[in-house]
Amino acid sequence: MGDRLQELTVFVRAAESGSFSKAARELGLSQPSVSRIIGELETRLGVKLLLRTTRRITVTDAGALFLTRAREVLADIEDAEDAARGVDSLRGTLRITMPIMYGTRHIIPQLPKFLRAHPLLRVELSVADERQDLVVEGTDVAIRLGPLSDSGFGARKLATLPRFLVAAPSYLAERGTPKRPADLASHDCIFGPGLFGRTTWSFTRNGAETSVDVHGRITTDSGPGVFASVLAGFGIAMTSPVMAGPEIASGTLVPLLKSYKLAPVEVYAVFPAGPRPSTKVRALVDFLADEPR
Repeated sequence: MGDRLQELTVFVRAAESGSFSKAARELGLSQPSVSRIIGELETRLGVKLLLRTTRRITVTDAGALFLTRAREVLADIEDAEDAARGVDSLRGTLRITMPIMYGTRHIIPQLPKFLRAHPLLRVELSVADERQDLVVEGTDVAIRLGPLSDSGFGARKLATLPRFLVAAPSYLAERGTPKRPADLASHDCIFGPGLFGRTTWSFTRNGAETSVDVHGRITTDSGPGVFASVLAGFGIAMTSPVMAGPEIASGTLVPLLKSYKLAPVEVYAVFPAGPRPSTKVRALVDFLADEPR
């Protein structure tokens, strides 16, 4: 039975990652060992599960069916083991992906409390603003800001973040302070990833909506890039209290147009394994959902 479980584990990661070498690295095996295990599994089943090319592995129709059931079997085994140990004895590795600013300023500072409650758990963090292929990367849970496009994944809403505009005092001293949204058309605005990169900004006030097309010289693909640019006085940026609270409190950033409201952004935990995440993923997401924001 132990060999069967190893076969399932190796097959699932090879199929998901599309690479024997990646699966081998993750599982602590050699690439020839992964190839041998997959070959023996296919021989025992009498079907081809994976097609190998020099560049990538693809899953056959039979392999896709087997992959679905193999994932279910491995998840059931993990749940059974966790149930036997109890939630206070969770172990293994949690692979978490998160955007840079929200992750470093809000998620990571909370993790010590979670890990103290689960001392046998390890965490691998991927902190990046570009959206990764969660299945290929073997991610257990991803923190996502904004609308979800991965319809086949499970998800849970964690928070709703208000958004507002900020600028550095040096920029405002040189260019003046906008008094209403229409004034933004004559200012330099900074564009970042996702919802923070739109060039039409819409505001509501007393139930009325106002939209303005904004322009600027700085566009960046990361939250830290936006933050560094606004602190340097390049222009006006969109942010949230989680990301800019300390700078606003210290006066290094100034909130603008406070009587006008931008649409908030929703925060989700996404489970690539589907709507029924593992016990350790559920424990983490429950913890994040309950923590104050």
